[in-house]
Amino acid sequence: MEERTPAVQELCLNDSSTFLDVAAILLSYADNVLKNPQEQKYRRIRLDNTTFSNRLLPFRGAMECLFEMGFEEKNSDLILPVNISLDTLRLVRDQIKAEQTRRMPSRPSVSDSTQVATTFKDPSQMPVTPQLLMSEATFVQTLKSNFKHVLIYEDAALQEKGRACIPLDDLRRQAEESLQSANVATPDGGERASELADLRLLGLQRWYKGWFHWVDTLPCERCSGRTTNAGFLPPSSEDRMWLAGRVENHHCHACNHSTRFPRYNHPGRLLETQRGRCGEWANCFTFLCRVAGFEARYILDVTDHVWTEAYSQAQKRWLHCDPGEGCDKPLLYEVGWGKKLSYVIAFSKEEVVDVSWRYSCRHADMAVRRTRCREPWLRHTITRLNKERQRKLSEERILELQQRFVVELVEFISPREPQRGEFSGRKNGSLAWRIMRGELGSSSKKKGFVFVPTAQERDHKLFHLHYNTASDTYERVSDGGTQIQNWEACTDKAAGVTRHTEHDWKMVRSFTCCPSCTGQVG
Repeated sequence: MEERTPAVQELCLNDSSTFLDVAAILLSYADNVLKNPQEQKYRRIRLDNTTFSNRLLPFRGAMECLFEMGFEEKNSDLILPVNISLDTLRLVRDQIKAEQTRRMPSRPSVSDSTQVATTFKDPSQMPVTPQLLMSEATFVQTLKSNFKHVLIYEDAALQEKGRACIPLDDLRRQAEESLQSANVATPDGGERASELADLRLLGLQRWYKGWFHWVDTLPCERCSGRTTNAGFLPPSSEDRMWLAGRVENHHCHACNHSTRFPRYNHPGRLLETQRGRCGEWANCFTFLCRVAGFEARYILDVTDHVWTEAYSQAQKRWLHCDPGEGCDKPLLYEVGWGKKLSYVIAFSKEEVVDVSWRYSCRHADMAVRRTRCREPWLRHTITRLNKERQRKLSEERILELQQRFVVELVEFISPREPQRGEFSGRKNGSLAWRIMRGELGSSSKKKGFVFVPTAQERDHKLFHLHYNTASDTYERVSDGGTQIQNWEACTDKAAGVTRHTEHDWKMVRSFTCCPSCTGQVG
């Protein structure tokens, strides 16, 4: 069998139902180009197309296949340049077609799998088909690989390297100052230590957001010009040593140079590069939480996102912590980003936990989408993995983990109402990338807003509205200065717009002068 390209390999990791649906769309794009190579309309894919955003973008390997075919991101579209060879596109297309043919015979069709998802609202009642068994086999490998990966965080030498990066003393001092300046009674003993730990966690997240850097595309390493993502390059032996199975090709059209962007999955290497996207951000942040002494879990959302949870002794619960997006906003992804969640799994050094229900306020809708495996099978598999990992734990520790899990189950039973901070869209990443993923936020989904003139405004025939970008406040000057907070509150329709707040713009440098100095202090 011909060796598959990295993108096709990634695409093949999807379950058969997903693969067949995505493959049909990709083959349609490729075949249209091959049959009509001179037609520009077939070389352009709109990122806001509903079919594209709902049936292609959320799944592994789909975008990578398009980039591998030669498509490039340009404004709000994907464009296949007219001057490139179609040989690579044809190669990727043929490999996808071969896998599609292999999965189709003697297996349930796409329509059959769709009926399973819509008819069996209790996934435990799904018929055991070859397709389902294949999906479960893939899923258990995902659970095992992530459960094994988090053990890297416990390496003593690696943790020492991490401690050299974190300003631990500054975080402790800032936490003490924050607690002392709060207008509440200062707790004592263990309660005080727990409160300080929560403040240190928030401080760690703030520091990390300025220390680690988001990457859309890297500047050209030859001329420092802008680059575009042009697919993938084969990983080197050093890349694989640092667990980089994919290497992006960031191509510069000015000097025709390719800059390599290995997607490292080892926190030791990420301490050095300090850059990446959500995968690298969450991986390194979870590790640094462990270095700073927090109990932390790596959270995998199978619809393509990862983040962190840290345990709060003060609140006796696990806290959602997305280093790039915010803390304690678990409904952010479903409500704000519009993600169709199905499985959200937590991995720590001691246990695997299905925490999907914490991140959804629409449990019934999410249950219908959980078709990768049978629910009893998932519970049994997680229980087996945990028993194997916890064999050397003390009875006291096992009891503590069980008691925490009971608290989580109580939390999962009743879906919580979304809070204000959970309505915003994704903040990190280029605008085109966030539009492409459909994660700009829910502002365009709310009911339209219309200003109705007051009697005073009608009498004076004047409507004067002022918006302050710094405070995110509307002032209705013509109506006595009435103020309205939040730019989304007064929008009728919004598309492709989001507001990103910089928290460090008020910072200044301080200078200490000697007593005899007459210079100014600023």
